[in-house]
Amino acid sequence: MAVSSRAVVASAFGGPEVLRIVDVDLADPGLGNILIDVRAAGVNAIDWKRYSGGRNADPAQLPMRLGYEVSGVVSATGPSVRWLSPGDEVIAWRVDGGYADRIVASEQVTVRRPPNLDWSPAAGLLLAGATAVHTLSATGTRDGDVVLVHGGSGGVGRMVVQLAILRGARVIATASPRQHDDLRALGAVPVAYGDGLLDDLRDAVRTTGPVTVAIDTVGTDEALDTSVAVVADRQRVATIAGFARAGELGIRALGGGPGADPGTLVREAARAQLAELASDGSLDVRVAQTYALEDAAKAHADGLTGHSHGKLILLP
Repeated sequence: MAVSSRAVVASAFGGPEVLRIVDVDLADPGLGNILIDVRAAGVNAIDWKRYSGGRNADPAQLPMRLGYEVSGVVSATGPSVRWLSPGDEVIAWRVDGGYADRIVASEQVTVRRPPNLDWSPAAGLLLAGATAVHTLSATGTRDGDVVLVHGGSGGVGRMVVQLAILRGARVIATASPRQHDDLRALGAVPVAYGDGLLDDLRDAVRTTGPVTVAIDTVGTDEALDTSVAVVADRQRVATIAGFARAGELGIRALGGGPGADPGTLVREAARAQLAELASDGSLDVRVAQTYALEDAAKAHADGLTGHSHGKLILLP
C-alpha cells in the first residue's frame, strides 16, 4: 500500500530561501528496494550546490528532492530483498531525496546501524567518511607519512585527520584557532590558515617531519598553492574542491567535479569499515547542529557560512 511523506524540495534555483516542504506519495518498494522511516538525514555541501544554479540550471529538474544520506528503520521490503527485514536499523547513502520522513532506497546502498552509534552521527558518517577514505587511498597514505589536511575541522577534513592517524601517519591540519584544541585531541598538529601559513608549517614540521601528502577539502588558492609548495610528488596532493586548478597544478581531483576521479569502488568498499570504526569509538563523527526538517533552509544557510565545524543533521 502506497504511503505519503513530507519532503524538502528546491522549488527554484537560488539560495536556501527556495526550499519548501511538500507532501509526496511513495510507491511500494519494488524489486530489491526497502522503505525507510528516516530518523536523521545528513546535510552536505553538494545538496545546496545542486540547486544553486551554478552547475546545471535545467528547469526540468524542479522541484528537486535533496539529501544523499540517512539513518532510519526499515518499515517494508520489496521482492528479492535478501538481507533486511522490517524493524532493521540501517544507514543509507547515495539515496534520492533523503530530506524526508520516509524514502524508498535500494538494499544495496545500506549498512546496518551499529546499536551504539546514535541516529544523528550515523546519518553524517558515510558521505564524508567515504570521501576521506578515497583521498587517503588515492594519495597512498600509509604508516610514516606526514599529511597536511586543509580544512581539518570540517566534516570531511575531520574524518581525514582521524583516518590518516589510524593508518599510522602524522597529521598537520589547518583550521581556525578556536578548533585547535579539538584537533590536538584527535592527535593532529593544528595550524591557522591565512597569513603566515607557510611559516607556521615550517614550525610544525620540526615536530612531524617533512610533509609527504597534502589533502585539500576547501578548494582555496591558499590551500592549493601551499600544498604544491610543500609536497614534492604532486600525485600525492589531492583536492575534493579545487577542480578548476587541479589540472593546471598536476594534482589529483577527487569526487564529483569536472574531470575528477569518482572513486566509486573505493568509496563503496569503505562503508562497512566506517560503520565499524564509528561503532567502536575509533572514529568520532562530530555533530555540530541538528535541525527540524522544516528548518532545512536554516541548516543550509548555516552550512554556507563555512563555520559549521562538524556535521549538520536534519531530524524529521
